[in-house]
Amino acid sequence: MPPSTKPSAPAQELPAPSYPAIESLLEDTPAEDVRALFSPVKEGLAGLKGPKVEVGKKVQVAVAHAEQLLEVLVDTRERLIAESKGAKGRK
Repeated sequence: MPPSTKPSAPAQELPAPSYPAIESLLEDTPAEDVRALFSPVKEGLAGLKGPKVEVGKKVQVAVAHAEQLLEVLVDTRERLIAESKGAKGRK
């Protein structure tokens, strides 16, 4: 059989991901406030009783992961700010 004569579809470029809410939160909020962001949620999850406890445990794990990711972003922001201030004195 002869090969198919259908032209292949050109590869489409995916749009660059943009997270403006997280970006503005990290840029406009002090590091301590970002670190304390999940405190009320964790307190509410600790107070769950009955059949919701199992779901609460899963949510606690998800909150812990989100907290770790935000901590990495805050640390990166602080490091970049420190590097940009330190770079001005270089020749």
